[in-house]
Amino acid sequence: MKKILAFAMAAAMTLSLAACGGGSGADSSNKGGASNPPVVSGSQGGTSAGASDPAGFTTVEPGKLHMSTNAEFPPYEMLDDSGVPIGIDVEVAGAIAQKLGLELVVDDMGFDAALLAVQNGQSDIAMAGITVSEDRLAKMDFTDSYATGVQVVIVKEGSDITMDNLGEKMIGTQMGTTGYIYASDTVENGGYGEDHVIGYETGAVAVQALISGQVDAVIIDNLPAQSYVEANAAAGLTILEGTWVEEDYAIGLQKGNTDLMAAVNGALNELKADGTFQGIVDKYITAD
Repeated sequence: MKKILAFAMAAAMTLSLAACGGGSGADSSNKGGASNPPVVSGSQGGTSAGASDPAGFTTVEPGKLHMSTNAEFPPYEMLDDSGVPIGIDVEVAGAIAQKLGLELVVDDMGFDAALLAVQNGQSDIAMAGITVSEDRLAKMDFTDSYATGVQVVIVKEGSDITMDNLGEKMIGTQMGTTGYIYASDTVENGGYGEDHVIGYETGAVAVQALISGQVDAVIIDNLPAQSYVEANAAAGLTILEGTWVEEDYAIGLQKGNTDLMAAVNGALNELKADGTFQGIVDKYITAD
């Protein structure tokens, strides 16, 4: 399988994903809201820092940090019962904004659109469990890695599918994700070919396609996989043993925006050092 470019990161600061996930996309409110509530694009409210952008960098909107995301990836980002984005990425972005004296604005959209928003300068940062890859590095810049994700395979209980024969089956993934990109790549490059992969708008839709028999398996990150299996217990889903691929997550920024990159990286490292980052993770991921 084609390897993903990763940023080096000390083990103590790596988000451990060998743990059970938070709330599912169907009921994400049981983990609580963000400590720094985001302003959802187009709505009122939020926690304002009451300051203009600090000297040295500029943002899309003075005094605010716009984060584009796809709130369909629990526990990193999902919607609570009132439709407000919450999750690890949302809270980390809120803490970064606070350190920079800015107000966080969360712009929820499709995954591909979230990446394009940063590339086109419509948002300041993109956080949606985004993997650093060669293709994305050509279009946008990335901060230091803040999490290591493990992609797994969901199948129906009793299925004869294994990691070895997965390429013979029909696979569902979320469109635009590394799972889709790598699985649909040619066999020579470690993929299964486009004829064996169907891309869906969200991971939840891909799982529903598995339940209805449109696909034989779904490739997705381990934590969302656990959430989807739990939320669809009556359907009899299970996760295959083993890891399909591992990947590092980072924050995306518009290419060449070095001043904002330095500020975000600095804030992120401070959050790791003072324990704030781990505290946010612990709210959503608990040890087995």
